[in-house]
Amino acid sequence: MPVLLDAGPRRAAAGLAFMVVLFLSPSVLRAQDPAGTPPESATSSSPWYQQISVDGLISTSLSLNFNQPISRTNQFRIFDVDDDSITLDELELVVQRPLSGPSQAGFRVDALAGSAVPKVAASAGLFRDENGKAQDFDLPQVFFSYSAPVGRGLRFDVGKFVTQVGYEVIGGYEDYNDNASRSLLFGFAEPFTHTGLRITYPFSERVSALFMLVNGWDNVRDNNRGKTVGAQLAFAPTGRASVSVSYLGGPEQNDASNMRHLLDLVGTWKPNGRLSLATNYDYGAEARVPLAATAGGGIEDVTWQGIAGYARVDLTARFFVTVRAERFDDPQGARTGCRQTLSEVTLTPAFRVRPDVVVRGDLRRDHSDREVFEKEDGRFGRNQVTASLNGVFVF
Repeated sequence: MPVLLDAGPRRAAAGLAFMVVLFLSPSVLRAQDPAGTPPESATSSSPWYQQISVDGLISTSLSLNFNQPISRTNQFRIFDVDDDSITLDELELVVQRPLSGPSQAGFRVDALAGSAVPKVAASAGLFRDENGKAQDFDLPQVFFSYSAPVGRGLRFDVGKFVTQVGYEVIGGYEDYNDNASRSLLFGFAEPFTHTGLRITYPFSERVSALFMLVNGWDNVRDNNRGKTVGAQLAFAPTGRASVSVSYLGGPEQNDASNMRHLLDLVGTWKPNGRLSLATNYDYGAEARVPLAATAGGGIEDVTWQGIAGYARVDLTARFFVTVRAERFDDPQGARTGCRQTLSEVTLTPAFRVRPDVVVRGDLRRDHSDREVFEKEDGRFGRNQVTASLNGVFVF
């Protein structure tokens, strides 16, 4: 996962064209569960070609950094890296045959293009080369699924899939974040994707478990002889609350057996029909990590941890506001390239123009206990304030 991203000018006309398409398209949102719940019209008795669905998402943004950095780059951001530029964040196309019951097989392929998301989320060995450079296209998910007739259905996914860790997601037609910008935890504490085997089983309507054996973090081609194991236990004690506990453990360094561990906790609570609350905590540790020169160099055992809180208020059926606040500690600089503590607060008002179109703003303030945020005069300070406008179209 890159620490700092280089950014250059983007083609503003392309982004503006997609913004126009966003508002003029007549398509309608199709609700569908990412785990593979089929649309109502799909049944196992239908012809195979009628069981395949095609969906997608377009996201485009304009971001402004009040520091006016000379590099025109937002520091320590994940996807919204470009300053003062209209960007096509992502164009996603999903082709899948969802599982419709026990003894059924299915598949899912997510194709992703754009100037922001693919080059950050791309995995080593597929669309990221040996020098760490990625392009404007990625396949974040390509997997085959089978539901074995065991109890409530023992599901197997084999291939590449997005991580189960964390509260926020890369983004997709069926599930995108309330905030336009991604959290520090999403970018620096957690992986994006895995390649290997994933097994899930619902013990009841309220309890489910997951196990996986994968190459590691964000790599299609393994970079060592070890494998990473993952597990998750999810509870939904009531219809308004849920808790998940996840663990990842395995060697992640090139040609080394040094272990990396990650513990992830996510909780959600919806006390009423208008208010939604969530929190995400991560703790990571890794042995003998080579540190960047900006973090002091050398090899150290490292740790990192962070916590984020979310509150969304639905003011009307179409207008809602989300606030996110978080803190991320990187004492050895292994994750961000600098020994620091980062924090941020984000305010995101959003308006649902129609079921398939959402327009939202994003006002965010980042802070560090070190001077790491570039300014217009070439110096660095401890604060960064940005504002962005984002449009999302789902089809």
